[in-house]
Amino acid sequence: MDPHRIDSLNRVPHGGTADPRVLDFSANTNPEIPEGVVAVYDSALVAARRYPTDDYCEFRAAAAHYIGVTGTEIIPAPGALAGMRLVFSLVVGSGDSVALPEPSFSEYAHEVRLQGGHPAFVAHDRMLEVDPADHEMVVVCNPNNPTGECYDPAQLERFAERCQETETTLLVDEAFLDFTSQPSLAGTPGVVVARSLTKIFGLPGLRAGFLVATGQLRDRLDVARLSWTLSTPAAAVGAHCLSDTAFINDTRERVDTERERMRERLADRFTVYPSSSPFLLCETADPVCEVVEEAKQAGIAIRDATTFRGLDSHIRVAVKRPHENDQLLAAFDV
Repeated sequence: MDPHRIDSLNRVPHGGTADPRVLDFSANTNPEIPEGVVAVYDSALVAARRYPTDDYCEFRAAAAHYIGVTGTEIIPAPGALAGMRLVFSLVVGSGDSVALPEPSFSEYAHEVRLQGGHPAFVAHDRMLEVDPADHEMVVVCNPNNPTGECYDPAQLERFAERCQETETTLLVDEAFLDFTSQPSLAGTPGVVVARSLTKIFGLPGLRAGFLVATGQLRDRLDVARLSWTLSTPAAAVGAHCLSDTAFINDTRERVDTERERMRERLADRFTVYPSSSPFLLCETADPVCEVVEEAKQAGIAIRDATTFRGLDSHIRVAVKRPHENDQLLAAFDV
């Protein structure tokens, strides 16, 4: 990390509200959690009086089975963002160029700048046209946040091959891929995949996730990660959730159905972008601040998407349970 860059940077704005009286559509987390989470957490809390076993065998095995790789390729992390910081710290040096999608998750650029690197912004739908040889790293968000689209799997695989040929690290943020049937790039040489338990399992406060990498890059990441990187409860709950395939399938079905219903209704007022994710990006002809306030008056928080680079007239709304989605639609009179 470049200490000289820190003083010129600020915190990155995000969605989410701590007010329990507000119906939160600004953060894209599952409103449901798998059965048994509380019991697993309580049991693990007793064991938290001792240090975690640093090899995290049970968590690695569950993550590996879930994503289709070997346990040695799993690097535990206290959330996908912490894992991505680890990657940036190992790969990006002062003056290095990193190709980043726009609009997309704002933390990418923040992390690059913290390392002293330079973000090279590329339209998100043209990321796979980038020449990897021009950059030390390329970051792809699949599906992209906040637009919601997935990349074509075959094109993404070919791009990964090009990155490997030029020895350019490809970091793929798959935080929302669980909501789709798209294949993961996990286990692909030269690629680091970042996954999160925050979104699909509805546990943002647990801070659990993992990276997937191979070869020397995997070895370096494992050496550089913090010792005891996951708390005992986070590791136990994470392993439990990753084995609940029925919960994942039910979530996908609900989100697919509700997203389409919301898209059709919201289109009466907004321009709604196509999405494969648990959220919808909407362009509004009204001032964004007025739309956000309109929702707030109905007890609902939505995301002011103008905080994303390149967006100036957009909001983003999560896809929640049917009765909650009905409240959002009513608030916008659609």
